[in-house]
Amino acid sequence: MTDDGPDPFTNMFEAPAKFARTLFAPLAEATAGTPLSPEDMRDWAEVGAKLQGLWMEYQTEQLANPQALAAYMDPSRWMRMAEDWYRQMPIADPAQQQALMQEGMALWQQVLGQYGLGMDGAAEAKGDPELPRRDRRFADPRWRAHPAYALIHQTYLFLAERVGEMVDRMDGLSDDKREQLRFTTRAITEAASPSNFPLLNPVVMERTLESRGENLVKGMEHLLADLRRGQLSHTDASAFKLGENIAVTPGKVVHETPLYQLIQYSPSTGQVLETPLVIFPPWINRFYILDLNAKKSFVRWAVEQGVTVFMVSWKSADASMKDVIWDDYVRAQIDAIDHIRDRLGVKSVHAIGYCVAGTTLAATLALLHRRSEQDKVKSATFFTAQVDFEKAGELLNFVDDNQLGMVKAMSADGYLDGRYMAATFNLLRGTDLIWNYVVNNYLLGEEYPAFDLLHWNGDVTNLPAQWHQQYLRDLYRDNKLVEPNALSIDGTPVDLGLVGTPTYVQAGKEDHIAPAESVWRITDHFKGPLKFILAGSGHIAGVVNPPDAGKYQYWTHDGAPRSLTEFREGAQEHPGSWWPDWIDWLRERDGATTPATGKRKPGSKGDNVIENAPGRYVATR
Repeated sequence: MTDDGPDPFTNMFEAPAKFARTLFAPLAEATAGTPLSPEDMRDWAEVGAKLQGLWMEYQTEQLANPQALAAYMDPSRWMRMAEDWYRQMPIADPAQQQALMQEGMALWQQVLGQYGLGMDGAAEAKGDPELPRRDRRFADPRWRAHPAYALIHQTYLFLAERVGEMVDRMDGLSDDKREQLRFTTRAITEAASPSNFPLLNPVVMERTLESRGENLVKGMEHLLADLRRGQLSHTDASAFKLGENIAVTPGKVVHETPLYQLIQYSPSTGQVLETPLVIFPPWINRFYILDLNAKKSFVRWAVEQGVTVFMVSWKSADASMKDVIWDDYVRAQIDAIDHIRDRLGVKSVHAIGYCVAGTTLAATLALLHRRSEQDKVKSATFFTAQVDFEKAGELLNFVDDNQLGMVKAMSADGYLDGRYMAATFNLLRGTDLIWNYVVNNYLLGEEYPAFDLLHWNGDVTNLPAQWHQQYLRDLYRDNKLVEPNALSIDGTPVDLGLVGTPTYVQAGKEDHIAPAESVWRITDHFKGPLKFILAGSGHIAGVVNPPDAGKYQYWTHDGAPRSLTEFREGAQEHPGSWWPDWIDWLRERDGATTPATGKRKPGSKGDNVIENAPGRYVATR
């Protein structure tokens, strides 16, 4: 207040505050309902007692075992991230603050206009109001049924937009720091969504009243179960068992080392391609993403096409693997290739590398070429695999010195617990893979679905600490793999420019882990014949897309595009799965066949094997 009159900010806030009280009063009365009966009071008291009892039981467990809460589930970690973000964000000057307030008031007037409201009261919406911003988190009609809830979520969406724009306009930021700040801003605004808070979410409020709070009890049980296991649950894990309803394609473990098991699948055709196929899946996840069930299994489908299929099943790391580095995974790939060649008496194999195992396969090929042993691999296929990490997407936000230091601190036993990686990948899709489940399972108290893909996603593997640091530092951060001879593996300099192996490269159009532009760059480094295809969907669904499903599409290009943009401009779209295109390409490399007899049938007479597929390693936690 000054001698010249009232503070202008007082007038600015006085009218909106008075109006907000008027507007929200009917909502408070509606949610309050009729007075509670003695029975109602007893029911709500029981719910409160249950919630308190569950929490006290958990707290007692934590006092007895203070290390039980995994570091990646520790709320203080996320608080530190929020504090770092707050320190970096600029503070708007008074003129900007006033402009933001005026824009906000204009939004309120626009929203309320859909309800026929003035400043003196509220009324229920008639029909479906046309609100200025739409978001699937607020798709339920109850978010629009009352103007208060409409204002809550519309104001949130407006502010999230403006905060994102502030990051885009900030001066003095390098490109990587700006991208990192964008990522953190999105993570924090996703966490701040009103849908994540019971009192602000009309769907949760209605469920709570209808169930007399039992949804909150069930949700607390889910929350505490996840805190105990140190991992967010996405599915009912008890619904799946390895070898029974997932990873069920028949086969035998025919070779084993401390790092991996080698599975050979039983043939289902009388004749098979003479050149066998070995698949290297990423050791960041379990191999059975390619063998989820009979309908989705790439392994079963390839076997049915007359291919002798081998699968590497990597061991989840433990303290005994503290000295394992990237060289060991390259040596393991060469060892698997050599074992298959000796076992079947063939000169070469076809090889598939998925994600990080594809990156490793590229290094393996370069190593074999340097040693003049390139004929061991007749063709190479890459599923969403990167070799050039300059455009590696949002995972680049986790490779600065601070992040690497934190990862190292969490790997004191010589390995990184896979739950950390699971939390990181979930954070890349926070709305879908974190907050959606917070609302459904913690707030609404819904039961978990039995979904094999989500079960696999949560079936984490541990990573050798030295390898993980080496991978993040040398490849993601420093991008050394594409520098000729900048890296040496097993004492041999690596140069991707030597690789002349015929190559098939698949990228996912919507891949957020290995972006299509990043995958494309393999075409800049290999010198041999190469076919690139772009598949619909992302990192998983873009790969695991069986023909019978009739889903998505893929694109090919018959010319010689020099960039992904040129590829897209001249690409031909094909409906459905790209798998048939790949098998045709594979047969073009070598169509010779041989009877599926002898060691082509693992475990047949005279063939000593170790155990039935899927083997022990995939079940190791």
